[in-house]
Amino acid sequence: MESNTALVLGATGGIGGEMARQLINAGWTVRALHRGSEQPKEWQVGMTWLRGDAMNRDDVLAAAQGCAVIVHAVNPPGYRRWGELVLPMLNNTISAAQAQGATIVLPGTVYNFGPNAFPTLREDSPQQPLTRKGAIRVEMERRLQLASIQGCKVIVVRAGDFFGPKPGNSWFSQGMLKAGQPVKGISVPNAPGVGHQWSYLPDVARTMVALVQRRDTLTPFAVFHMAGHWDADGTQLAAAISRVVVKHGGAQPTVRAFPWWLTALAAPFVPMLRELREMHYLWNTRLEMSNAKLVAELGHEPHTPLEEAVEVALEGIGCLGAAPSQPVRRAH
Repeated sequence: MESNTALVLGATGGIGGEMARQLINAGWTVRALHRGSEQPKEWQVGMTWLRGDAMNRDDVLAAAQGCAVIVHAVNPPGYRRWGELVLPMLNNTISAAQAQGATIVLPGTVYNFGPNAFPTLREDSPQQPLTRKGAIRVEMERRLQLASIQGCKVIVVRAGDFFGPKPGNSWFSQGMLKAGQPVKGISVPNAPGVGHQWSYLPDVARTMVALVQRRDTLTPFAVFHMAGHWDADGTQLAAAISRVVVKHGGAQPTVRAFPWWLTALAAPFVPMLRELREMHYLWNTRLEMSNAKLVAELGHEPHTPLEEAVEVALEGIGCLGAAPSQPVRRAH
């Protein structure tokens, strides 16, 4: 009987934490690495906490013993030394997966792609990134594809910009508004009228878990795109945020353009802003993802209605001070 134990790397982050929760809900035994000496306060009930570092190969190999799945959702905090650390961490995951014959699950991004692949991204669209970070993402997938013919399987799920009930490194909680503060203003990053793709983290995690449950029927290197929430003109997410804020007793937020000029001034001193600025091109052109392959595999894409998703996200990141006028419905 195959193991139902999964190792989640990056379990204190947004997508890693959601993957841990969804795997536990689906009956999996979940382990996770954490560098600190104390159990994190956001630790999931039912998760086994192991002290260790994703940068340490021996720690990852030990934690992965007996695991059928390794979720690679780890990133250096605050994007510090991202270019130096990301590939060595991935190499450790690959070594562990090959040793166990496990399946690696990677949350993918659109950074792999340049404008020549727009406006509609499919799994086999050409990958010609414009940025350093995009080039690293392409190399990550290249290494995973090679690994998939050398002793392990790989599932990559690419999605739009994340938002969800944990702050994390996201445009939603660090660019459009500020986590932990009432929403008085919303900064819209896209150029006027330009559509953009968003993905609700619990939906992404549910999609990944559904694919994990079918891993034995998938190709060794299986890549899927999610449609998520398509904001056709770049105004719909901000409008949903405004409606939720007003519903919770707040004043109508001011909606304004994101101050890209400020990132130019602050980028040399603030790593997060430097990373945001590097991705400016993604907000200047229409970018939509086709989920036809995913729907063909699963029959549907897990999808929480936008306003419900926004309400859970704002509540989770501490932006709703007043009690809701009605209970927040949790995604199914």
